[in-house]
Amino acid sequence: MAEETAPAAEAPPPPPPTPLEMLGQAVSTVPGVTAWKIEINELVAQVDRAALTSVALTLRDDPRFAFECMMDLCGVDWPEREKRFEVIYNLLSVSKNQRVRLSVAVGTNETVSSVNAIWPSATWWEREAWDLFGIVFTDQPDLRRILTDYGFEGHPMRKDFPLTGYVECRYDEERKAVVYEPVRLTQDWRQFDFLSPWEGITTLPGDEKVFVERAEEKRPHPVGSPEVSGSPKVKG
Repeated sequence: MAEETAPAAEAPPPPPPTPLEMLGQAVSTVPGVTAWKIEINELVAQVDRAALTSVALTLRDDPRFAFECMMDLCGVDWPEREKRFEVIYNLLSVSKNQRVRLSVAVGTNETVSSVNAIWPSATWWEREAWDLFGIVFTDQPDLRRILTDYGFEGHPMRKDFPLTGYVECRYDEERKAVVYEPVRLTQDWRQFDFLSPWEGITTLPGDEKVFVERAEEKRPHPVGSPEVSGSPKVKG
């Protein structure tokens, strides 16, 4: 009689989606959202630059999302990418206790729609992104520098901006005013001391005899001497 084969065990059903995954699936249905993922337990959604305003309005007004607050906006510089810059929006829903991060890719000569009419707090963040990265936000009524000084040239958070900058400022006692001058790095007056303070101490008071004996042990001896042949020393 042939042995009966045991039926194959059925695969366990997949676990139900987490609340964060359900939120990501809901966000992906918004027109203009091109992709979404979860990174370090945070939801990240890629948004098409042209659809940013409509996506922001939906995320704020749709009761499924209710993102009433924009907590942060920042820029990221990726010089090796075709679209060099990335604008990041961190949104918070206080009523639903959930968060989402929007990512918008922007080219060097492209602009981004301002969201100050949707979240008024965006004005300061957009000014900072413009000041540090040179990202232009259209329909922003107050697009001016916020961290650098008046007349500053360039955008210091770009990766091709020199670390020393282009100009330096100082107070001129004769002119009684702050003056700007080209950066000057005077190398002749720089002194680099690489000697450790502990290595500088060779002999402590009272240890002179120990160092003399160590020096004698390291001193090479001629062949046939007691130290080399191993014969005992004769004391006379």
